[in-house]
Amino acid sequence: MTSGLVEAIEAGGTKFRCAVAAGTGEILKEVRIATTTPAQTIAACLEFFDRQACLGEPDAFGIASFGPLDLDARSKSRGHLLATPKRGWEGTDLLCPFIERYAKPVAIDTDVNAAALAEAQLGAGRGCVCVAYVTVGTGIGGGAVVNGIPLKGLPHPEMGHLRVVRDPRDAFDGVCPFHGDCLEGLASGPAIRARWGAPLDELPAAHSAVSIIGNYLGQLAAAIVLILASDRIVFGGGVMREPRLIAQIRHHARTVLCGYPTDSVEGRISTPGLGDDSGLLGAVLLAVSAANRPAPLS
Repeated sequence: MTSGLVEAIEAGGTKFRCAVAAGTGEILKEVRIATTTPAQTIAACLEFFDRQACLGEPDAFGIASFGPLDLDARSKSRGHLLATPKRGWEGTDLLCPFIERYAKPVAIDTDVNAAALAEAQLGAGRGCVCVAYVTVGTGIGGGAVVNGIPLKGLPHPEMGHLRVVRDPRDAFDGVCPFHGDCLEGLASGPAIRARWGAPLDELPAAHSAVSIIGNYLGQLAAAIVLILASDRIVFGGGVMREPRLIAQIRHHARTVLCGYPTDSVEGRISTPGLGDDSGLLGAVLLAVSAANRPAPLS
């Protein structure tokens, strides 16, 4: 087991968070870098890690990134962003710049899978079998961990692009460049601002926006219960800073499910136990796992 240093990145659509951490998971140094162009942003990350050489040589890197991502270990484009809504980032290689510069193992997963991993091990999902994590911010994404293993497939969960039943109070067209009025198109931070001119937590207390967004996110929570049988669903991200929203999500999830398959759904839905650090700590856990992985036989 690593007892040295690991380095981690939480790559988001608005900012990248880079950190140096002890092998125990304690974060020693951190910086926040604005997400601009791929070349500028990755160069700033490399510069930060180069400056931390005085702390020692890292054993591994962990990257938790917005997606969608190619996570197929057999793919020549593993670690590349796919058809992301983040303009200018499609096709960006997030792996090779760090492998080539530092010649260390690099683990990569989605930011939401990493956050689910951190919440399952350290946060609101401790003791749970299936933990789902949903981020509601610049975009909407969802990941899940089952028995400690993040779900991956073709290529990984993309919960934010599910279709939802329209709230009758809402005639907004949606902002998703791929689907228009999918969940992300209707309930993400940019969708809220485009529709009402301000973030959710700056709107008047009597505004219907909290109930409308809670309806859409409650539908997602209900879908997660039915598909994954998650015993904890964690909602994080900037939009969740509106304190009334979590109660609305619970209410609308209960309404959608109508007591099926269980009446205890509200107790399964929570805010993060790790606050805003779920994704970054998940990236640290990915790095620690990569550092502890046995070297291949020569």
